[in-house]
Amino acid sequence: MAVDLARAAVPHVRPRLPFGQRLALPDGLVPLLQRTGWMLVSVGCFAGLWELLWALGIADAKLLPPPHIFLGNLAEQARFFNTAQRWQIGTGMNTGPSPAMAVLITVLASTGRVLAGLALAASLSILVGVAIRYFKLFERLTLPTITLLAPVSPIAWLPVAIFMFGIGNAPAIFMVFIALFFTMVLSTIQQIDGVNRNYINVARTMGASKRQIYARVIVPAILPGLLAVLRLNLFGAWMVVLVAEATGVGYGLGQVIMLARNTFNPSLVFFTITLIGLLGFAFDLLFRLVQRRLLYWLPRDAGSSLGL
Repeated sequence: MAVDLARAAVPHVRPRLPFGQRLALPDGLVPLLQRTGWMLVSVGCFAGLWELLWALGIADAKLLPPPHIFLGNLAEQARFFNTAQRWQIGTGMNTGPSPAMAVLITVLASTGRVLAGLALAASLSILVGVAIRYFKLFERLTLPTITLLAPVSPIAWLPVAIFMFGIGNAPAIFMVFIALFFTMVLSTIQQIDGVNRNYINVARTMGASKRQIYARVIVPAILPGLLAVLRLNLFGAWMVVLVAEATGVGYGLGQVIMLARNTFNPSLVFFTITLIGLLGFAFDLLFRLVQRRLLYWLPRDAGSSLGL
């Protein structure tokens, strides 16, 4: 009797359910909301610290304008993106497309060069890397030259790009390609050398030929590591294309940065940097989604070790 009275006096406590179950959210939506929330917190802390330094007078608004200044007048900043026709004689700032269309044209121009150079470098580097390990003669003829050219800075290839292709999209794409190709070839070779020998021995025991071992064992085994390297090279591609555009080989975001430098416009500099950061973040997110679709055999928690 006393035990029953004691139980009745203690209020019933329901077990605490996870956030997604309390709101009846889909399983895949909860991690997405968590990542989005932490991303907003991270960016908000950075922007808040910047605004605080400006409010305390530590950051000069003329040199380091806070986000509310260079993001507060988008139309004014966007009109500087009309760089596609500025090289023509008699063309003024107000000639050509609207500010919004100018931003879109500039972003698409830089993005197209990045994707074209990255696709060429990725496909050719994987083919060359596999061929180096597949054919011994091809390795002896090409690997020393690739190793010799790999440490050369992409900036050193800029005059070569202009000599070969002149002005336009081709030299910028070539710069992206040359910056990624040699290192990705060496990365492919390293990934092949790191394949577990037990996989190869089992395939040989089952009667697989050399071509079948490469196609069915080695290439799938190195694919996760190659995609992780390709994701990192995506950021490198953006860096190189901006340098190429800044030197005048084609209009784009890099040329807007140079225009801001020449006109001493810090707000335009940070506005363009913010735009580049958003583009890089969006492409990285899209690339990770594609990776998870391609690497369907990997467990969901394996992506953190591969940069996925």
